[in-house]
Amino acid sequence: MRTISLPRFRVFLALALLSLLGACDIPGLGPDPRIAQREEEAKAIGGACRYAMRGIEDCYANNPKSSKAAIFSGWKDMDGYMRDNKIEGIPANGTAAGSDSEEASAPASDAGAAAKK
Repeated sequence: MRTISLPRFRVFLALALLSLLGACDIPGLGPDPRIAQREEEAKAIGGACRYAMRGIEDCYANNPKSSKAAIFSGWKDMDGYMRDNKIEGIPANGTAAGSDSEEASAPASDAGAAAKK
């Protein structure tokens, strides 16, 4: 009968345990899902800014808590997608150009009301 020396047995036992533990998912050892969620949300914000024809700087200013790198990544991905598929952006309602057109239409309706009197 052959005997196994104690150091070799410990090495074998350690390797066996490591191989068993390497295959299981231990809760709490993986990345925090909230971090991935925040990054995906920042990418979505960047894509929405690009589709709304907002500049990247405006997007950063409007979303100070979001990661600038993730916002830029989403903005760049959406820019490439829109260029490849020849999609035109839609201006956001809150832009300066949109508010000027609303102000221009308000005096016209006042003038029409004055003419009816």
